[in-house]
Amino acid sequence: MPKVKTKKAIKKRFRVSATGKMIRCKQGRRHILTKKSPKRKRHLKKRTVMDPSFAKLYKRLARVA
Repeated sequence: MPKVKTKKAIKKRFRVSATGKMIRCKQGRRHILTKKSPKRKRHLKKRTVMDPSFAKLYKRLARVA
């Protein structure tokens, strides 16, 4: 049986923290920024921890940790 390949798109978009949690960027900061308040845009810059139920699947696809 051949090796299972890593999903490169997932590997590029997410990373694993030191404690093993999946880190992701927040959505909504690509375009249509004029109607969003500066505070909202500032908070969208920060990275956040992915929900554990999704993290298990994405870790398996990314072959990390």
